[in-house]
Amino acid sequence: MPEIHLLREDHAAPLLAFEQENRAYFAASVPDRGDAFFDRFEELLAERLAEQAAGTCHFHVLTGQDGEVLGRVNLVDAADGTAELGYRIAEHATGRGLAGDAVRQVCELAVTAYGLTSLYAVTTVDNPASQAVLTRAGFHPAGTVPDLAGRPGLRFELDLTTKAAT
Repeated sequence: MPEIHLLREDHAAPLLAFEQENRAYFAASVPDRGDAFFDRFEELLAERLAEQAAGTCHFHVLTGQDGEVLGRVNLVDAADGTAELGYRIAEHATGRGLAGDAVRQVCELAVTAYGLTSLYAVTTVDNPASQAVLTRAGFHPAGTVPDLAGRPGLRFELDLTTKAAT
């Protein structure tokens, strides 16, 4: 059964492999990270871990039994009780409900571990799978994003105060 873990330094090698193996797949629906991301991966990972230690971001990896990274679910720019949720699942792991399960788990952590009261997420208009995952997790459409890396997007929001009450 896949598990959610807070990002750690020892996730570096499997996380890099995940990003490299799925780069083209991800670029079809979200902005590409660019070559600099891969060239500076260790440095960027150290920066992400520092942001996590400061409490401004919460990075999670979804791992399989063998430690393989199957996905990521991140809460970034946490401030004033809110954060942006972003996620990606490996191409070979799609269609099994992993994205929805992982997003719901991180939404629960947002309340119980991080004290957040709301989340938002953005997706491109032409990504109905991501929109469905967000909707099933309780997010509601909250407007458009005119330029999401050169493509039109949608914004979704989730009020965690009602989630905490259920």
